Amino acid sequence: MTNHSDHGLPELTLRAILLGGLITLAFTAANVYLGLKVGLTFATSIPAAVISMAVLRLFKSSSIFENNIVQTVASAAGTLSAIIFVLPGLVIVGWWQGFPYWMTMAATGLGGILGVMFSVPLRRALVINTDLPYPEGRAAAEVLLVGDQARDGNEESRQGLIAITVNSIASAAFFALSQTRLLVDEAAVYFRVGAGSTGLSASLSLALVGVGHLVGISVGIAMVVGLIIGWGILVPILSGMAVTTDSARHAALAVFRGDVRFFGAGVIGVAALWTFSRILGPIVAGLRSAMAASRARAVHGHVLPLVERDLPIKIVGSVVAAVLGLIALLLWQFIAGSALAGHAPILITATLVYVLVAGVVIASICGYMAGLIGASNSPISGVGMLAVVAAALMLLAVIGRGTDSGQYSAMVAYALFATGIVFGIATISNDNLQDLKTGQLVGATPWRQQVALVFGVIFGALIIPPVLGLLNTAYGFAGTPGSGPNALAAPQAALIAALAQGVLGGHLNLRMIEYGALVGALAIAVDAMLGRAGRMRLPPLAIGFGIYLPMSLTLPMVVGAVTGYFYDRWADRTARPAFARRMGTLMATGIIVGESLFGVLYAGIVVVSGKNAPFALVGDGFSTFALIGGAVIFFGLIGLLYRRTMTGVSRQISR
Repeated sequence: MTNHSDHGLPELTLRAILLGGLITLAFTAANVYLGLKVGLTFATSIPAAVISMAVLRLFKSSSIFENNIVQTVASAAGTLSAIIFVLPGLVIVGWWQGFPYWMTMAATGLGGILGVMFSVPLRRALVINTDLPYPEGRAAAEVLLVGDQARDGNEESRQGLIAITVNSIASAAFFALSQTRLLVDEAAVYFRVGAGSTGLSASLSLALVGVGHLVGISVGIAMVVGLIIGWGILVPILSGMAVTTDSARHAALAVFRGDVRFFGAGVIGVAALWTFSRILGPIVAGLRSAMAASRARAVHGHVLPLVERDLPIKIVGSVVAAVLGLIALLLWQFIAGSALAGHAPILITATLVYVLVAGVVIASICGYMAGLIGASNSPISGVGMLAVVAAALMLLAVIGRGTDSGQYSAMVAYALFATGIVFGIATISNDNLQDLKTGQLVGATPWRQQVALVFGVIFGALIIPPVLGLLNTAYGFAGTPGSGPNALAAPQAALIAALAQGVLGGHLNLRMIEYGALVGALAIAVDAMLGRAGRMRLPPLAIGFGIYLPMSLTLPMVVGAVTGYFYDRWADRTARPAFARRMGTLMATGIIVGESLFGVLYAGIVVVSGKNAPFALVGDGFSTFALIGGAVIFFGLIGLLYRRTMTGVSRQISR
């Protein structure tokens, strides 16, 4: 596959594909675990670029363009794994007992390939013809450019790899220690507020702190606003209105799960629709530009510059048609033998239209949001909520309301499965435009990156089903029969499954969604006013996340956002602020990767040993000491890792 592009340097090579594939396999496994635990995944482009430079520097013929292909392939790990925000819903509702390999892989892979194709014409609209910042795309480009400029004795690349490795080890070690129960990994207290209840909870997770560092202070503060709305206002009021003798904990959690999370869904839905309305014009203009360029090549023989060469529209159309045909077969297999089998022809036809229309809309929304605030912060789960509601409404229009429990269950499962395919489109379009921005900044060839990302999709689709199966066997998902205390929260999957059940069962909590929509509209207005005043923005989607994500997951991210803010302020005062900030990003990435990868390894140990807590050394009677010791070591380790990073940066700058 060795290919020397028009600039005379290797770009789309076999070694780049294989190296990117290895990174994808590892980081996808980490992201699946993290996403099921906390509802968020991390972007992998930057660490992949650093690792690529460290490995490919061993080959004299390697180039910045080849490194860019590696990060393009590996970036699929940061986004395709978000499919776990939907597919576990099939286990949660009881339709699947596990994850059938070929069906799970096909749904993930086919949706991802459509995402690559749909984002090809979006490049002109959202990468070239806009001033969107693309924070992660620009950061990855900076890493590649600096590494290329210092290939002889690439000290920055070496320092970056060391930062990822050291922080990964520290994070994995803390996670392992917490599994001995000598340290507690989560603390919570619930209490009465007047007639109602509320609570405070936090997970002692270094990975969450790393996520907070990456999302930044603006998102962190918006999440605090969401926490105040959810746990400071809604939970106390709604639990006080309910006549119950439950404990403060049960009353608060019942209101949170049954009402507050739907309120958050309303906030997210309005914010996502507002985003699409703002970018519809640029998308149409970009499509016209792409077709004009295609006609110019065909009629006048115009030769586009290297950095303007996308996959030809004819190839894109052919691939889309072929994939839709395979999706039709996949849907037929999914409903074969079920209560929906008699509706197969019309149902599959309607679903293909849904995949096309919803896919284009969602690809546009996610691409824009990735450009605005980065792939890590993009509203993937919020868009998934809209998608599953649309899928459920499509089923009602085609079939009507289920006549019995068997048909109702089949309709819920089908809505989730169809949404899973659309979700693959969303995740990859969210990622692909970041990669194309990186490529634009380093002078790479767009079509080669688009081909590379198809390979990334394939690698990711191969590894996601067995990791999902492993985690399901080891932990299970919260709310499923037989799930234990260590069950993974899978917050987005649970919420999306509940939305499907609500729409199709006629018991959707519309009241709370409507109230959330009103608050979402207010949040949009406030954010716009802050933007016009030149103040710190409060992304409405982040407010929505703060409302519906469990507080135990949100508070550590807020800690990371605040800590990262002060670190960045320090970095900006150094002689090389860009380098200092980048090392902070790599440190945060490292602590995410360490805990996430060890989480997957620990899942394997649970399965093999047959024990829920194979590392446990003490019982529940040690919990008070474990809480104090865990908090002290947790915050001490955060301070130590940041101090080590700052010291290393200062030494590097002073050389």
